[in-house]
Amino acid sequence: MNDFTVIPAIDLRGGHVVRLLKGDYERQTDYAVEPLALAENYAALGAEWLHVVDLDGARAGTQTHLDTLKAMAGTGLKLQAGGGIRSEDDVKRLFDAGVSRAVIGSLAMREPERVAKWIERHGADRLTLALDARCRDGVWRLTSAGWTSDEDVALNTLASFYAKCGARHVLSTDIDRDGAMTGPNIDLYTHLARAFPTLAVQASGGVRSGDDVRAVRASGAAGVILGRALLEGKLELADALVAGSVTSC
Repeated sequence: MNDFTVIPAIDLRGGHVVRLLKGDYERQTDYAVEPLALAENYAALGAEWLHVVDLDGARAGTQTHLDTLKAMAGTGLKLQAGGGIRSEDDVKRLFDAGVSRAVIGSLAMREPERVAKWIERHGADRLTLALDARCRDGVWRLTSAGWTSDEDVALNTLASFYAKCGARHVLSTDIDRDGAMTGPNIDLYTHLARAFPTLAVQASGGVRSGDDVRAVRASGAAGVILGRALLEGKLELADALVAGSVTSC
């Protein structure tokens, strides 16, 4: 089994650490912790990567937290960040802020040919494609613009396109489980890992325990994103890192 990465997540809105339930901007939970202090804590606990989402940017299409990202990059964590990317210049601004991998969401769904050229220019390890979806009538349909807009394309179709054009990192959130603490959709990640073995799939949505982390690892996914469970103390990062490092028999 390949290396598996446990990635804590910080969602930013208005400069604060928040979580949305199932991507709904009207169902927000605020956390009384400063973003930089939280990143420093995750680094001290042994995290290697940090996933950061600019929720304001995802909704409005304008990057709003570059200074915060620069400060977070100074913790020694490798940053994977997105939200508000609408052009290649936006990607370059993230790189200039110290981000290791830019997360492309809406454009990855709406303009795949354009994003494929970015993969060619910057390298597959510099971009993560956020193919977030809801299951509707038995088909996984993609959503964009901070999960506020449904796209008329299936997850499998786009994953196949990117696998063929040399993409490496794909993050897929089961939106109906995001922030719900109901467990990850193991069937989804098992399917993606088997159908697209060249893609390093990151699982996101619903993870609440070390057992969930182990189940995601066993699915063949390359990593797991942890948000609410860490923020609310349901799962300790140290325990999650241990769970992610245990090789299944």
